[in-house]
Amino acid sequence: MTFANIPSGARVFLDANTLIYAILAHPTYGAACKTLLDRVEHQDVQGFTSAHIVSEMAHRLMTIEACDRFGWPALGIANRLRRHPAEVQQLAVPRRAIDEINAAHITELPILPGQVSKAADFSQQFGLLSADALLVVVMQDTGLTMLASLDSDFDRVPGITRYSPV
Repeated sequence: MTFANIPSGARVFLDANTLIYAILAHPTYGAACKTLLDRVEHQDVQGFTSAHIVSEMAHRLMTIEACDRFGWPALGIANRLRRHPAEVQQLAVPRRAIDEINAAHITELPILPGQVSKAADFSQQFGLLSADALLVVVMQDTGLTMLASLDSDFDRVPGITRYSPV
């Protein structure tokens, strides 16, 4: 199912890729992601994410902006950024994206004690990467079942209905 199939009034967890594609106006997925965020902002649907997803989004946007701005290769970009703090200080997209998330009526859920441990179990049970498993834990602990994500790995998790941009 696609984002267009998300019914009005739905409660939807927004994965990092949905946020990133909307912010960067991705040529394939950007329009659908932006439309979904607009629906959240206008309170047609309730949007949720978590602190770790916002951090993941900001980190990814930082690396993309650094590659674009400084002409650096993606390989080894995190280590390069660590060695060039003055360049990190020039990056504006992550800060702007966080501000947009905060202004868009997206509820940012905290990571609670015990959730990381539970996520480690989910990683083993469903073969998910740790950040994805933590997303599932946060969703389950808050009673959310709908997920906006391009990541088909979540299809292995019973009880989650994943919606894709297209």
